[in-house]
Amino acid sequence: MTIDGPALRGVLRSHAAGVAVLTAAGPDGPAGVTITSFTSISATPALVSFALADTSTTWARIKDSRWFGIQLLGADQAELAARFATSGADRFAAPTRWHTGPQGVPLLDGCLSWLVCSRHDQLRLGDHHLVVGAVEHAQAGEPGDSLVHLHGALRPVATIHPART
Repeated sequence: MTIDGPALRGVLRSHAAGVAVLTAAGPDGPAGVTITSFTSISATPALVSFALADTSTTWARIKDSRWFGIQLLGADQAELAARFATSGADRFAAPTRWHTGPQGVPLLDGCLSWLVCSRHDQLRLGDHHLVVGAVEHAQAGEPGDSLVHLHGALRPVATIHPART
C-alpha cells in the first residue's frame, strides 16, 4: 500500500522540477500541455520521457500521435507555462507564437531548446501514461536560464557566478 496522492505531492513540493511544454499535432489541430515530468533517459540511443495523467484532456488528444515536441522553457516564460497549464484555454491562440516543425509537430517560439521525438514505447503506470520518445531532432533556441516548478509555483532559475577572489 502506498501513501495517498495529496501526501506525495506535499512532500515533493520542495523538489524543483524543470518546466517544459509537450506539443503534438492532434486530430483536431495542435495540442499541448505544460509538464514537469520530462526527463532524459539515455544518450545512446537518445531517449527522453514524460508522463501524463489518464484524466488529461491533452492525453486524450495526443495519445495516438506518433510524433511529439518538447519545449524547454526559459526563466522568463512563466506566462507561457501558465497558459499551457490552463484547462480549456486556446493555448495556441495569440499571444502564443509557434510554427510547424519537423514531422508536422507544433513548436513554440522563443524557448531555450526544443526536441522532436517519435514514440519509442509507452506504459500505463497507475493513473498515468509514461511515454518514451526517441529524439530525432533537437535544436538550441534562445540563450538563458531555466524555469522550474518549486513549492507550488513557477520560479526562474538564475545562473550564479562564483565570486572572484
